[in-house]
Amino acid sequence: MSLIERLSAIVGAENVLTRPDDVEAYFIDWRRRYHGSARCVVRPKTRDEVAGVVRACADAGVAMVPQGGNTSHCGAGIPGEDGKSVLISLSRMNGIRSIDPTNNTLIAEAGCVLQTLHEAASSVGRLFPLSLAAEGSCQIGGNLSTNAGGVHVLHYGTMRELTLGLEVVLPNGEVWDGLRGLRKDNTGYDLKQLFIGAEGTLGIITAAVLKLFPQPRTTLTAWLAVESPTVALEVFGRLQGAFGGALTACELISDVSVDLVCKHIPGSRPPLIEASPWQLLIELTDAGENDSLLPALEDFLGEMLEKGVLTDAVLADGGEQARRLWALRENIGEAQKAEGFSIKHDISVPVSRVAEFMKRADAALARAFPGIRIVAFGHLGDGNLHYNQSKPDAAENSEFIKLQPRVNRIVYDIVNEFGGSISAEHGIGQLKRGELLRYTSAVEVQTMRAIKDALDPQGLMNPGKVL
Repeated sequence: MSLIERLSAIVGAENVLTRPDDVEAYFIDWRRRYHGSARCVVRPKTRDEVAGVVRACADAGVAMVPQGGNTSHCGAGIPGEDGKSVLISLSRMNGIRSIDPTNNTLIAEAGCVLQTLHEAASSVGRLFPLSLAAEGSCQIGGNLSTNAGGVHVLHYGTMRELTLGLEVVLPNGEVWDGLRGLRKDNTGYDLKQLFIGAEGTLGIITAAVLKLFPQPRTTLTAWLAVESPTVALEVFGRLQGAFGGALTACELISDVSVDLVCKHIPGSRPPLIEASPWQLLIELTDAGENDSLLPALEDFLGEMLEKGVLTDAVLADGGEQARRLWALRENIGEAQKAEGFSIKHDISVPVSRVAEFMKRADAALARAFPGIRIVAFGHLGDGNLHYNQSKPDAAENSEFIKLQPRVNRIVYDIVNEFGGSISAEHGIGQLKRGELLRYTSAVEVQTMRAIKDALDPQGLMNPGKVL
């Protein structure tokens, strides 16, 4: 029996795709930067089908590439160009297995779209706080595999903090059932942390126990104008001092980013009458009855304006205005895509050094590449910046993109000097394999290789990614 026949017997022939028209969308990434090929696309529906597919591929010595919503920025879910692997799409494994409001947990399958998970939590008066621009299409398996962060890491943490248990199909087809909804469990190694952030190189996550939280009863959103990242950090510190844990998001956004959104996203418009070089988008929430939060924020903004720390401020007067403000932030990536290719960096540095990093990196890039355009935005509250470069002219930009290794070296050398990370939340994938080896110690790399060899001795699980 051929591999295709064996896979068809496991998931049904209709779920083993081989026709070019059927598989094309699986072989190109969201940014349209990576193109690959595979023997087929297999679409299992259950954990046992995933296990059967993995066993069949392992027996045949055929590499496997797990794929979720295919929203990766680093090509982690795209197969190589040799066409020898099997792409395993988790999109049919999209169920919510259970919700336990008392335990504040939910068990979701890997193919569950993030927005669907939000709706399921909301139906029982709970919140799942991971919030991403791609939440209408990204899947929870991919969020886990890249240790996604998003805009609420400041308060709730990354996927590592939001996950209590996992179910994983190992590279030999065995199943590890670690779906335990426990907040205290010290029975040996915390195995789930091996698979979170591993980008499918150690096994295939099929389900997860995720933390839920009370739904906020009060949510306040404001757009603030500041003169510089240095002032933005001052405002962030004052916000934390004034509101503590009620501050759930603090996003730094450049005027260049806003201009691109207004240029390419229909219906978008700047929230401020006068342009400002930098802006902060902040969110305060409270799960209880707190009538004092709004007047406290109004007083805070008034004081900051009076002292000249802020140059302008817009406090959303309701849900619709808040959604429009968040849309400006969330559509930056889509606007950049419409503008053309750019060199993207998903980096993090200590929060205290964000402004210093930007000053150093901006100056170094401007010296090396006159006329460069820097699109900078990100999660000020956790030090994660999306720090992207391009040239405004399309013809110039096509040549500039070829210089990515030089651009990367400038940016990543400064990140490394500041004790930062070259990958804050997008992962390594294909894009940063060489950079990981350059900026990660030999001991760390050797340890990662030892783990990979122990779990995947044939090297069949998502080869060419991470290591």
